[in-house]
Amino acid sequence: MSRFDYPTMPRHDIIAVLAEFQIANISESDLLHPDPDFICNLYTHILLHVDSLQEDNGQMDFGALEHLENPDHHVHSVQVMNLYNKVRELLAAVDCPKAFTPKDLIKPETDRTELFLGALLNFCIHRETKLELLRPVVEELTNFEERRLAAEARTNQLNAEIAECEESRERELPLVQEVNSKVTELRQTISGLNNHQMSLKTSIKQLKEKTKEMDEKISNAEFSLVQSVQENANLRSKIVQSPDKLQVQVFIISVYCWLTLC
Repeated sequence: MSRFDYPTMPRHDIIAVLAEFQIANISESDLLHPDPDFICNLYTHILLHVDSLQEDNGQMDFGALEHLENPDHHVHSVQVMNLYNKVRELLAAVDCPKAFTPKDLIKPETDRTELFLGALLNFCIHRETKLELLRPVVEELTNFEERRLAAEARTNQLNAEIAECEESRERELPLVQEVNSKVTELRQTISGLNNHQMSLKTSIKQLKEKTKEMDEKISNAEFSLVQSVQENANLRSKIVQSPDKLQVQVFIISVYCWLTLC
């Protein structure tokens, strides 16, 4: 537990700190002549400032009031005791050298009031200093939390998109299977056509070779025919002048040429 220096905070510092923290605006006469109601109200505002009084003092412990004969007569007393317990606990936590008693609320004294106010305000100053040091860390944590929430939102969005894609995939799965089946069938067809194409290429190559052979034969036959025609013409020119024996030879040669062409 942090410890604070005592003696009492000077009166003018008490007034300044209360105003700086926007707890209350008071004068020196308020401290010189402390009024019970004023002091109770001042302690209440200090506790609210340090978040030690999270419930309104007007909210009484109704379970405890049930044991009283006239609860309405004890409303103020219950409020004072609630406030007393809160102030006493906080002063004990900050190691105030003097004990806080109910008399300090019912009939406050100047010196004791200034001591207790100084102790509480010293704690306020110390608390504010620590909070100021922690503020960057808190801001960083806040920014981190915002980024975390943004990342979580993005993750949820992506998960939703993934789920939608999965649903779409399930819906389109039969169509994909059908397409895959058709693709497999087409591949088989292409393979068969490729084999047929190779067979046709082989047949075309063989036909080209046969055509080449036929062209050579035709060329040879045409050459032979031309020679035969020339020889035939020469023989015809000789037939006119030659005897019968020559005509027979010419006939034999013509038949031989005809048989060669066939």
